[in-house]
Amino acid sequence: MMTRKYALVSVGELLADLIGTEFTENLADTEIFKRFQGGSPANLAANMARLGNPTALVACVGSDNVGTYLVEKVAETGVDTAYIGRDAHAPTSIVLVSRTKGTPDFIAYRTADRMIQAAYIPDDLLHNASFFHTTCFALSQEPAQSVIVTAAARAQAAGCIVSLDANYAPSIWPDRAQAQRIIQDYCQNGAFVKLSADDAERIFGQALSNDAIIAKFHEMGAQLVCLTLGGKGSIVSSNYGKNYVEIAGKPIEVKDATGAGDSYWSGFLTAWLDEKSPAECAQAGANIAALKISTVGPLPAKVDRAILYS
Repeated sequence: MMTRKYALVSVGELLADLIGTEFTENLADTEIFKRFQGGSPANLAANMARLGNPTALVACVGSDNVGTYLVEKVAETGVDTAYIGRDAHAPTSIVLVSRTKGTPDFIAYRTADRMIQAAYIPDDLLHNASFFHTTCFALSQEPAQSVIVTAAARAQAAGCIVSLDANYAPSIWPDRAQAQRIIQDYCQNGAFVKLSADDAERIFGQALSNDAIIAKFHEMGAQLVCLTLGGKGSIVSSNYGKNYVEIAGKPIEVKDATGAGDSYWSGFLTAWLDEKSPAECAQAGANIAALKISTVGPLPAKVDRAILYS
């Protein structure tokens, strides 16, 4: 895996995040926004590139100036943008996001991001990737949904580790039963899954114990489940539940929680490629998330990989 061209191929939404400039309770109180390149798969690819990993992004934007801006911003981080398509009819997607110390309030305007085509994910790309990653946001609408689920099976057959950010939101994907089926279809490829307790409550429609959340994802076929617990740390259950470790959290001054999960997973996956243990991967994720939380906007253009293991 370490000899493959790309550490990560990330598939899904590339969009414009319009983030509130002041802390508010929700979008009803947000008056002024600042534009950022957004989209969880794009952010993960960019964050891993900032850590020195070669990455590629598969996405779709509109044939408009916002799409051009987004592709340019992703390319600046070192991500290979050759697999980003331009839809001739659907405009580039945008999301309004509140600035918060907790889970952000957001409204997504879905257009070109869901128009990913099978031709965007050729076999040679999968054979040259260590990780194949997507999100629930990307899986929530066709045609991207079917394309990505099918590509995940192809990725596993090509020797990739399949990865999922289970960031389910009912406002994005109202049919919870369908979401559970699609998530299972994806996870059955031996996926690495990252999710929070809030994500799990939204996916299953009820609050569950940490052990129950982890067990459900292993039953779906996930080989590794990373349950993030905010300031309380995280739990990693690996090797299909045979290994289990808890990592304590540390107090951090929160300046901007937006993108913390993508930062965490970039640190985790980078450490995994560095052949670290699950506990070390979780701590690496926590270290890079701490850097993100203390930064307004994206991470610095280059991040010293040593920060993962400090």
